[in-house]
Amino acid sequence: MSDVRTHSRDAAMAQMLYSANSKSVGVAYLLWLFLGGFGGHRFYSGKTGTAIAQLALTLLGLITAIIGVGVVLMFFVALWALIDAFLIPGWIRNHNMLLAHQMAR
Repeated sequence: MSDVRTHSRDAAMAQMLYSANSKSVGVAYLLWLFLGGFGGHRFYSGKTGTAIAQLALTLLGLITAIIGVGVVLMFFVALWALIDAFLIPGWIRNHNMLLAHQMAR
């Protein structure tokens, strides 16, 4: 009887840990919508290196927009963010699948 309770408690704990650490596609899209150029959705998805690059290009584009160079940078960041919109579901699915695999161990 004790083994059944222990297993049940472990399963409940694993489910709580999964729920606390899993990512949401909805949250990722909201971050993409409002902070897409600043890499908010990439930070949330765990893609920190490219999120920093996206943020840096956006800031550089804003700073240099007055001389025209920034407009080109902003165009490429916008294109990059648009492409990200199609990649977000896969990122989140992969993260959650990896997390579930780790919890199953």
